[in-house]
Amino acid sequence: MVVVDSFLRYLITEKRYSTHTVRSYQNDLVQFEKFISDTQSSDSLTNCSSRHVRSWIISMLDNGMSPRSVNRKITTLRRFYRFCQNTGAVRNNPATNIPSLKTAKPLPVFVQESQMINILNTVTENMDFTSLRNLLVLELLYGTGIRVTELTGLKDFNADTVKQQIKVLGKRNKERIIPIYEGLSSLIGEYRVKRDQQFQETPSGFLIVTDTGKNAYPRLIYRIVNAALSGESVAGRKSPHVLRHTYATHLLNHGAELNAIKELLGHASLSATQVYTHTGFEKLKKVYEKAHPRA
Repeated sequence: MVVVDSFLRYLITEKRYSTHTVRSYQNDLVQFEKFISDTQSSDSLTNCSSRHVRSWIISMLDNGMSPRSVNRKITTLRRFYRFCQNTGAVRNNPATNIPSLKTAKPLPVFVQESQMINILNTVTENMDFTSLRNLLVLELLYGTGIRVTELTGLKDFNADTVKQQIKVLGKRNKERIIPIYEGLSSLIGEYRVKRDQQFQETPSGFLIVTDTGKNAYPRLIYRIVNAALSGESVAGRKSPHVLRHTYATHLLNHGAELNAIKELLGHASLSATQVYTHTGFEKLKKVYEKAHPRA
């Protein structure tokens, strides 16, 4: 459909959304179009009403889809039909008065400090390339809070061990500079020596590479993190994003300001960072138990 193609191009060129995000929008629109065609006597996305949207929402909930997932699809329709209005493809937005469903906000999963110390407390001397690379992946994720895509996209020259900082390209092509600790700088240096010994050259120019010298990919990073967290018997999810949560949680527990954590994580608004304040209660509880005479 021409208007859908135009909308997807708009997301890529104007909004600069990632390929993954654009694909999600496309899938949502394909699913909605199929629904209204099969069940609602409408064969076009530009020829439907709020009744069609409500029916789709009910159908998804009846089929067991979570309110959070349904809300994401509602967002897709809102933005699509707003685009259609602006371009003259439709007169009325059928998703305008559709409210979002109430959802329970999940607390971020994070690793305890003692567990992270055990995971990272590894002697690097005489390590082979793969083991050193895997350790560096864990240290970078926990030591900087970067996303998986930011890690796999990290260029070698953007890791400055002299200034002890890395420059990453985040969401919507926003750059940010993140400080790194001395131990992480040293580990990057050790890794580079081992990598250059292993491979005569790394034409990709990326810092983290595979066992064959090619640019690392998200699935590899997931396997590295999952194996490390499983070995320490960490409860719950064992994905790279857990280390991002852990980074933020530990910073907050040690007195970092919320605004500073927001900048380090590359969040667009403070509301996205405030989810980590739940961990402050754990710290306050310990203070209370130690300080209050009746505790």
